[in-house]
Amino acid sequence: MTVTLTVNGEEKEVEVDPTVPLSKLLREELELKGTKRGCETGKCGACTVIVDGKATKSCQRLAGQTEGGDVLTIEGLADRAAEGDELHPVQQGFVDEFGMQCGYCTPGIAMMSVALLEENPDPTREEIQHGIKGNLCRCTGYAKIYDAVLGAADRLEDTSLDPDADAAPSDD
Repeated sequence: MTVTLTVNGEEKEVEVDPTVPLSKLLREELELKGTKRGCETGKCGACTVIVDGKATKSCQRLAGQTEGGDVLTIEGLADRAAEGDELHPVQQGFVDEFGMQCGYCTPGIAMMSVALLEENPDPTREEIQHGIKGNLCRCTGYAKIYDAVLGAADRLEDTSLDPDADAAPSDD
């Protein structure tokens, strides 16, 4: 079956078995290795991507179910936020707050955090804890992850409040 979907803003046509998990399609067919395959049962969240605006565990979604869908992976996140080499505020939050150790779970948690912040741009620590509870991390104690998401929320708020944030630089 040919599956047509938009991945990180680019339309893709992939010849694939429709029963293959989306995570496998992303990693093996499209070579987007940021989406991790962990438990393969939807319990760890390492494979989380955003499909049609919703955080989705891609190991639990079949390629055929994604026909015509819009998929955002960790590789496309920075492009969504800014131009150039800038990271998305969630990615920058993980860097600034040391919210990762081995990094295996980080893409999934980052994608879940993006979805959370789009729904709730000013979450409390408890709301973040609840919002990412389906994503497991065996290396951190989660405190730095919560700090990273809180920092990202602040950055996103600062950007949305700055009327010149999207303006081109002046020659002054």
